[in-house]
Amino acid sequence: MRDQTARNRVVVIGAGVAGLTSALTLAARGFDVTVLERAAAPGGKMREVAIGPARIDSGPTVFTMRWVFEELFAGIGLNFSDHVRLRPLSVLARHAWDDTQHLDLFADEARSADAIGTFAGAAEAKRYRQFCADSRRIYEILEKPFLRATAPSLPKLATAGGLSGLLELRKIRPFTTMWKALGDYFHDPRMRQLFGRYATYCGSSPFDAPATLMLVAHVEHEGVWIIEGGMHALAQALANCATSFGATIRYEQSVREVMVSGGRAAGVVLESGERIEAHSVIVNADVGALPAGLFGEAVRSAAAPLAPRLRSLSAMTWSMVAKTEGFPLSRHSVFFSRDYPREFAEIFGRGEVPSEPTVYVCAQDRIDDEARLAAGGEEELLVLINAPPVGDRKSFDQAEVARAAERAFGVLQRCGLRIDADPGKTQVTTPADFNRLFPATGGALYGRASHGWSASFERPGAGTKIAGLYLAGGSTHPGPGVPMAALSGRAAAATLFADLGFTPAGPKPALRPAASKTT
Repeated sequence: MRDQTARNRVVVIGAGVAGLTSALTLAARGFDVTVLERAAAPGGKMREVAIGPARIDSGPTVFTMRWVFEELFAGIGLNFSDHVRLRPLSVLARHAWDDTQHLDLFADEARSADAIGTFAGAAEAKRYRQFCADSRRIYEILEKPFLRATAPSLPKLATAGGLSGLLELRKIRPFTTMWKALGDYFHDPRMRQLFGRYATYCGSSPFDAPATLMLVAHVEHEGVWIIEGGMHALAQALANCATSFGATIRYEQSVREVMVSGGRAAGVVLESGERIEAHSVIVNADVGALPAGLFGEAVRSAAAPLAPRLRSLSAMTWSMVAKTEGFPLSRHSVFFSRDYPREFAEIFGRGEVPSEPTVYVCAQDRIDDEARLAAGGEEELLVLINAPPVGDRKSFDQAEVARAAERAFGVLQRCGLRIDADPGKTQVTTPADFNRLFPATGGALYGRASHGWSASFERPGAGTKIAGLYLAGGSTHPGPGVPMAALSGRAAAATLFADLGFTPAGPKPALRPAASKTT
């Protein structure tokens, strides 16, 4: 089978951002690419929920690190802005602790410092400036040797520059928890709570994640954008560009098995029994799907199983079309719980939905303080709380969902926001639902939690023990989030190129005729 298959034939399992990025990179180089997606549309976790005519972003809602996609498109002769239209936000997020304590963070660092000075005092604003400088330095240290690397390690990072490398390692603070480090910067507990939230961006607790994640502050200051047409428009643009280069994308196609022949990936078998031969296979699914046997016995050993205690956060979400009043929502608003340590102890320690959660609201008809509401004053909302990744062992019945809603919307009311929601215009997603959407995860949305100094280096890279089998997605290196997933997709393609002896800037592979794709 392997000898009859052209070296340029690749199957990509999953049309998430990473899978589409791999497919686009490979197709633009002349590879014969087939993408298989079990859903009816591209995007993976970057999903949208339909409520009547509304299409609500119900996965990632923040677009950052646009340079990742600009480089991707430029590398294949395209202009990213010709395919995806962005609008920058000036208000990064609006934060509330009750109905009187509100604080906006801005894309402009000076505006944020002024706002913090008014909110928490001049000394706290000065400490914020130092926090920003240090987060920028952490990002600069890690961008090339970690974010852009296909298989980084802490020893490599430390020894790459000799003595100076060891000094740089100290600056990224991998052995200090984020919560402790934030206490060195901020004396106001509200500020510590606000910036501790950055740990949740990769599904982790600020009490266990390393201070290295401070770099998120710099990422946001580099720019946060809205995608016209919603986040799903990015997935559709990637899919359209991939097909324009000749890739085939087949939706509503579930893969039952990855075939292995002669110790090498040899294609896939669909649930229908159809066989698709290939010289290489890229799996854009949660890494746990492989050791769980969801892609067959032959590839179980390609990745190590992840113990449930190491999983990242899940979530409960309410996608809705509703009327709001009271609190002046911005595009992104965060409403904090009154006991942050208890919130994370309940999630990670006891596996429970928090008794008083921090609540995130994405008001998708608002840009900064501009509101473009529908007739009648209804708007499209995503309301989200963090939840434990227990969706594979706990069902969330109506009573459980109702208790979570009472807690979440109770926090909003305490902070002055009232949402008048019609149950017929609301769709709830629980950890159990996320586990069904993304099997073998328990509903964990970010792969492995970044708890402990070594966690970020223990995510698998693109290569596996099985020749011709590659991994991509938010559960692989460099981690979760839209730009990180794209980087993982590029890493999978780059690793495949290297294994076949091609260089990214080299000539396209010869399109050797081969036997039919299906047998």
